[in-house]
Amino acid sequence: MAKYSVHQQPVETLLSWIKSGDIAIPEIQRPFVWKSARVRDLIDSLYQGFPVGYIITWRNPDVKLKNGELSAGKKVLIDGQQRVTALTAAIVGQRVLNNNYKEITIRISFNPLTEKFEVLNKAIQNSPEWINNIKPIINDEISITKAIREYMVSNPEADEDLIEERIENLKRIKNKQVGIIELDHSLDIDTVTEIFIRINQKGVVLSNADFVMSKIASDEKHDGNKMRKMIDYFCRLVVDKDFNKHIIDNDKDFQSHPYYDTIKWMANGDDNLYVPSYIDFLRVAFTYKFSRGKFSDLVALLSGRNFEQRTYEDEIAIDSYRKLSESLMDFADKTNYQRFLMLVKSTGLISNKLISSKNSVNFSYALYLKLRKENKMPDAEVQHYVKRWLVMSLLIGRYSGSADSMIDEDIKHINEKGVQEYISHMEQTHLSAGFWEFGLVNTLETSSVNNNAYNIYLAAQCNDGTKAFLSKSMRVSSLIEQRGDIHHIFPKKYLVINGYEQKLYNQVANYTYTEQSTNIKIGMLSPIDYLNKVKTQIKEGVFDITTIDNETVLLENLKDNEIPLSILENTHADYETFLLERRKLMANKIKKYYYSL
Repeated sequence: MAKYSVHQQPVETLLSWIKSGDIAIPEIQRPFVWKSARVRDLIDSLYQGFPVGYIITWRNPDVKLKNGELSAGKKVLIDGQQRVTALTAAIVGQRVLNNNYKEITIRISFNPLTEKFEVLNKAIQNSPEWINNIKPIINDEISITKAIREYMVSNPEADEDLIEERIENLKRIKNKQVGIIELDHSLDIDTVTEIFIRINQKGVVLSNADFVMSKIASDEKHDGNKMRKMIDYFCRLVVDKDFNKHIIDNDKDFQSHPYYDTIKWMANGDDNLYVPSYIDFLRVAFTYKFSRGKFSDLVALLSGRNFEQRTYEDEIAIDSYRKLSESLMDFADKTNYQRFLMLVKSTGLISNKLISSKNSVNFSYALYLKLRKENKMPDAEVQHYVKRWLVMSLLIGRYSGSADSMIDEDIKHINEKGVQEYISHMEQTHLSAGFWEFGLVNTLETSSVNNNAYNIYLAAQCNDGTKAFLSKSMRVSSLIEQRGDIHHIFPKKYLVINGYEQKLYNQVANYTYTEQSTNIKIGMLSPIDYLNKVKTQIKEGVFDITTIDNETVLLENLKDNEIPLSILENTHADYETFLLERRKLMANKIKKYYYSL
């Protein structure tokens, strides 16, 4: 049976809990996404006595202190943050952060004559019929008598009894009931998530990483709230360099903290390859420093969970926050971050569109930090093992399923067996002769450019500097970086005319990077026709379809792009045989590439 209680509390009590810290609002430093009109509507619903939904809190466990005493855990707000923030903004007057992370004030006005609420604007401000700000009345900053007197001075023809009644109704908003579902600390995260989804009819997905973020945001004792800002701010700086000015202008406290010194370099950094989210940031830091993969374990450790004794101890919580702080700093450290991305690019994975799994990069970064920072392994060895792991995990789709479980399993085995032994074990298990000769060839039989094997093939081309198809100087890597187009070796229109369907003519084994001008001039010719034309132009010294100037270089270009030389005589009748031959050549290139890392 689920351990929770459902009860009603007046708005006034809820706000007093927030003021006193009994309820921690984990999202309070994140953008307030409601439009001001929704704050108005919430106040209007309370005034009218309409239900405003439930707020869900989850009590942190009681923690055992060094002296043996128990420290009562706060209630963490799990759902209802926007509503609570709206109430504190409109009634308490608390400033909120908008989508640009700028602090703003939301003032709600009230018209006693019409009983309408509006967001304060210039027209309302100049109208005597409106009370510009409901906050002083509801928040007991002025008496009802004074409020009525001031209103009647501006509106002498108004019915004083009516105005008194409606201002009293306005003040009663703080007595209106709000539903609260309080979850017991003994509930596990999966149960809490299920309750959240069932109550929140929108079915919003609440990840375990969200619980971690809520947990640290509500913590001031161990600087968890600043860790939360560090994560949010860094991820924002990755995509919005101007956001640094908002930090400087609006968060002087954070700006003076070492966390800001660690992340501020990203205001001038360039990261189009990785672009981590808060989940990625947490994932890497947690896996690296705690050697675990399940975020539910991190929530428990930050609460002081002793897994053996099944108790909660302050010393464990203190140590867990310390380790998390260190790992977050290591993640965002400029040297660590940039060296790791250089390592990723050195594999040929030069674009994020070649990386089908963010968790492969996350785990590889965690592994990089562990081997370099904790194991003090020489850089050459670190690079070798990290590159191998990154490419292998992408190639076999290691984290395409239950990522938490796979990451947990991998990091624990690496700790127990050592990275060399575990990678050898994974290669023997997943990269057998059968994989290279049959499994990989079959995997490449697809029309999806998001196919893991095809992306690794392109990385292999980038890694060895392969020249583009029918190009003497343009490299595949340059075309990928310039967002060049993928073209068909057997032209699409040529195959369509000869009866081939989309799933066949769009096979990845028929794809190649080439210059657009070359592709246009090939048009819808068959391979035998356009390649004969190329050979004729080479003999005549004409540079039209290609810049290649002799047949030897032409043959080398075909081989370098894993294109069977039989293509020199191919028509549409040979197309499916060509696909199989090329898939085998592509698989062989991937194999050579992998074992060269």
